Amino acid sequence: MESTRQAKISRLLQKELSEIFRQQTAKTNGVLISVSAVRVSPDLSIARAYLSVFPSEKGEEILANINRTSQQIRYALAQKVRYQLRKTPELSFFIDDSLDYIEHIDQLLNQ
Repeated sequence: MESTRQAKISRLLQKELSEIFRQQTAKTNGVLISVSAVRVSPDLSIARAYLSVFPSEKGEEILANINRTSQQIRYALAQKVRYQLRKTPELSFFIDDSLDYIEHIDQLLNQ
């Protein structure tokens, strides 16, 4: 069960990460990255961000690039939340494939 503080920090991190990725994806044409959820550990030291990538075929490639530059993303995030958080949590990124799963279920139901 997530505490109120965890939920607030999750929403803050999701909003700021979305803004960082929006600025970065403006430079890459044709790829859209959205942060679908952020889960924060109870001690607020680790944050797991779930990303939706469109088109989904480029998901693994984009995730590898994001993981390679995760320290720079953490630094940019720390600059944005420096007045709200004392320490910025360690970030780990994962592909959120729930939309692909829903689409697959819809295809099966239509058959």
